[in-house]
Amino acid sequence: MLFQSHMSKGFGLAFSFILMLVCMGLSVVLGYTDTTIGDAITAFTTNNTQENAYIVIRNHRLPRALIATCVGASLGVAGVLMQALTRNPLASPGIFGVNAGASFFVVLAVSFSQTLSLGMLSWVSFIGAAFAAGLVYFIGAIGKEGLTPVRLTLAGAAIAGLFSSFTQGILVLNEKALDEVLFWLAGSVQGRSMDDLVDIFPYILVAWVLAFLISRHINILTMGEDVATGLGQKTAWIKALAGIIVVLLAGGSVAIAGPIGFIGIVVPHFARSLVGYDQRWLIPYCGVLGAVLLTAADISARYVIMPEEVPVGIMTAIIGTPFFIYIARKGLKST
Repeated sequence: MLFQSHMSKGFGLAFSFILMLVCMGLSVVLGYTDTTIGDAITAFTTNNTQENAYIVIRNHRLPRALIATCVGASLGVAGVLMQALTRNPLASPGIFGVNAGASFFVVLAVSFSQTLSLGMLSWVSFIGAAFAAGLVYFIGAIGKEGLTPVRLTLAGAAIAGLFSSFTQGILVLNEKALDEVLFWLAGSVQGRSMDDLVDIFPYILVAWVLAFLISRHINILTMGEDVATGLGQKTAWIKALAGIIVVLLAGGSVAIAGPIGFIGIVVPHFARSLVGYDQRWLIPYCGVLGAVLLTAADISARYVIMPEEVPVGIMTAIIGTPFFIYIARKGLKST
């Protein structure tokens, strides 16, 4: 643990927040179209809608930067909550099939109607995420041993594969739906508008606030079910509320940016190396660092095959896959 005292943790969080703002600023300025900091300042201080720099910065890059920040923060918080609830270092919305379930329900809805608003797709995504999470929990709990980290991981991998196969089957049968969602399925914040963010943001904001408010209760829950119950905690309610928060965060993220993976794995482990296991610090750290990671990945995705762009989900997979293997091997060695 790098930061020991509350003061050092506070300074670390402030520095991370400043780094997040820097990444957002770079996201607004950097890209295929050459713009400068001066162009960005002019775009925000004037109303010359005919200027190319104004159009690029205000209509395209600013929404993209804000969406990447919100989605990254949401996935980071969802990941740390899932790892705390399941006591599984590999837990995340992607690994446990939550993203795959949300994606399948969205693709299914789009295949029937291409006129659905993002607000409607958000609710479809929430339902898909909740259904997948419930299915993983149910399958993982079957048997005498009950829920264990390994059983949950295997159940999550199975459900993720199942829903991914269903999604591919729909896209094979419906070429029109394939055209609509192909780039989105790889995970991308490109081409989104501010209206898209406005539709999703209220749900994400509520989930962020609730996650911070229950952080103290999550600390108690991580001590063990028996200890938490002995201290008077209603563990079933805390787990249910945390599950709802994860569904809102993962479902909202999938609705606006597609199934972006590995943020929920990488960020919590890095945050724990900084501040330890106290959820009161972990949750805000994971939110800010998740935003930094996804925004930085989105910036780098613009330059890999310029003038084309790589979906940001591919960039996070490149970053996260080696880390996932390292955590998995570390877990196997400790058993």
